[in-house]
Amino acid sequence: MKELEFIRTALFVPGNRPDRVDKAVDTAADVVIIDLEDAVPYSQKKETRPVVREKILDYQERPVLVRINALDTGFFQEDLDAVVVEGLSCVMVPKVEAAAQILEINRGLLEVEAKKGMRPGSVSIIPLIESALAVENVFQIVSQRTDPERLFTVAFGAADFALDMGFEITKTGEELFYPRARIAVACRAAGVKPPLDTPFMIDLKDPEALEADIKRACRLGFQGKLCIHPNQIDICNRLFSPTTEEIEYAQKVVQAFDEAEAGGSAAIQLDGKFVDYPVVERCRRILKMAKRIF
Repeated sequence: MKELEFIRTALFVPGNRPDRVDKAVDTAADVVIIDLEDAVPYSQKKETRPVVREKILDYQERPVLVRINALDTGFFQEDLDAVVVEGLSCVMVPKVEAAAQILEINRGLLEVEAKKGMRPGSVSIIPLIESALAVENVFQIVSQRTDPERLFTVAFGAADFALDMGFEITKTGEELFYPRARIAVACRAAGVKPPLDTPFMIDLKDPEALEADIKRACRLGFQGKLCIHPNQIDICNRLFSPTTEEIEYAQKVVQAFDEAEAGGSAAIQLDGKFVDYPVVERCRRILKMAKRIF
């Protein structure tokens, strides 16, 4: 099993289409999410679980997640029993609306891990924030700690959120500014990794609109985006990665600041810009990410 570090792109693929899973793992997506929820009809969930389990075992060197069904569906525990195996990185859990549900998910995972002789906490969780109540409670959700610790981050599901709120999602996305901002701020305030943004579903043939949507998420502090089509991967990877110019500037800042700090200064000017500890810390994060990607 490959440990999760950061996710720029997470590609959804239907669990009842093993041929698509095979194609998805060959893409440049950081992770593949095999879907047992919306993409699989109720009548096919039971027969799809062993197929998903087999694919997890087939691709243990690739970060593979599974979106299971929500806690209140009656499918949750059976999903866990089937897909929690060595090689599974994480489960994505839809419709999480309260901190207490994080504890419930942890209990379910502990039970299955113990039953299968797996290390407790080997499977991480990504709750989906998909309703007004979830957005309202998101800080409590991301602040809820478990033993062992499981929360990787949270992801925003705008389609269900818009349904709950009773509005249409537009290409310009003004109606999603508040929930996105609240989710990103909550993760930062709770010391959790930056969240994953909602899939862009308005027009799969409009790369300019997708790019604009990604940039909105980047500016608000998201680490990456959920994808529903392979043609969204390259642009997401590019925009959620530091540019060559950003990397070169970050190297320049860190080197200059380290030299200044060694001389007793904790604030300098570089190319006409003020540089202090927060600026340097952001540059160190850029370099750390670049090292992992390139």
